[in-house]
Amino acid sequence: MTVSKSAAAIAAAPSAVAGVRGPRRSVLFFAFAFAVIADPVSSVAYAIEAALRALHGDLALLLPTMSLVVGLVVVVTANYWQLVRRFPKGGGAAAAAGRAFGARWTFLPIGALVVDFVLTIGISIAAAASAVIALFPGLAPLRIPMALLLLVVVAGLTWFGHGGRLLFAFMTVAFVIISVAVLILGFTSPHATGHAAASADPGRSAMLAVVLAFPVAMALATGIEAPSTAIAQLGQLDDTHRRRFGRGTLALLVVIVGGLTLALTALAVQLHIGIPGTDSTQIADIAHAAAGPGWLYSAFQLTSSLLLLAAASSSFQAGPGLLKALSGTPERPGVLPPVLGRVNRHHTPYWSVVVYLAAAALIIVAAAGQEQELVLFYAVAVFVSFLVGLVAMARFAHREQKTALAWVNALAAVAVAFTLAVNLLRGWPMLSLAATLLIAAGLYARWTRAGRPTGIEDVEARAEAE
Repeated sequence: MTVSKSAAAIAAAPSAVAGVRGPRRSVLFFAFAFAVIADPVSSVAYAIEAALRALHGDLALLLPTMSLVVGLVVVVTANYWQLVRRFPKGGGAAAAAGRAFGARWTFLPIGALVVDFVLTIGISIAAAASAVIALFPGLAPLRIPMALLLLVVVAGLTWFGHGGRLLFAFMTVAFVIISVAVLILGFTSPHATGHAAASADPGRSAMLAVVLAFPVAMALATGIEAPSTAIAQLGQLDDTHRRRFGRGTLALLVVIVGGLTLALTALAVQLHIGIPGTDSTQIADIAHAAAGPGWLYSAFQLTSSLLLLAAASSSFQAGPGLLKALSGTPERPGVLPPVLGRVNRHHTPYWSVVVYLAAAALIIVAAAGQEQELVLFYAVAVFVSFLVGLVAMARFAHREQKTALAWVNALAAVAVAFTLAVNLLRGWPMLSLAATLLIAAGLYARWTRAGRPTGIEDVEARAEAE
């Protein structure tokens, strides 16, 4: 659910205005779109395995499960397509909730964002460490220290602000290109096949198994909201072009994430790649079976780990940026203590970075550096934000007497609520919901104590624009 700043420097340039045509605008869109979708693309590295584990290794049900996941991703993306149209200056679910139900409801998606940023950092760092271990199994005993080291390095890089974030776009493209090469080789001339059985439990209800498993893999949906808020970075584009950038990025997100997910899932089924061993990941096993132990496999592991680190770095930018926006300025009263808004000469709110660093380190240690332990918590907070956004858009459609659109949004909200409920029934994910509600309540209390300063609905857009 993270928002990258890679396009900010380009958007600030005089050439990046609405009147520019041709190659310059294409470069701007490339920088914006591929950097923003780094987070959802990186989710492919662990979402498929999460579904297979929830299915208890039943490969026969993996493709139907991931197809359902991708279908729900399309439904949620359609809602953010509407959000971009209504809020071309950014704002996402927070802006929608504030406009539809009043400022106090803004804090629910904001609380969800704060939790989601922490989990994105933790899971991405842990998954990057797993990718390295799959390539170099001898490092397995150092999983937690290595993950913490990567965490500190990524957090440290935020000290220098947003310089070099254009690399995120190239990391995303590199991963996609290498993945396509692996897929082509895997489907046409695989190096080897696995030994996983087609069905781990042929006697159980397939429909029930899929229904219970797919919510876990909805970690794939994280980052969908990023384009709707990241368009606030494009301050020198007019509303029409910001809408085009936002919607173009959403379309690209669905095509790339959905395509990679279904193709890798189909390849896992065809090559009989089941639940991986302790020191590997399913996506690594897929690449190894497809390409063998050569350079292509190494390139796949390297690009996937770098992309995961890019996703973590993006949250280290967006999360502290949100806390900074909430801390206010001398001219505008804030909700959080001013110390969280203090910046260095690179405009990095360093104390807010420390907050996220500490929180992410805590969950990495608690999960023993295993990203699959954290995935169970991942699709809870972000789905609270999705649900609020969908209900808000349904209300807008109802007010404007757009009956068909109101029904579509309402049905999508029911699907998202069902996904959230199934995840919560697992027990431990209740902690994510509790953290979301606690943060939202705390922010609301501080907002009330501060005299309810206006403009809180736009805090997410303001965090991006700044």
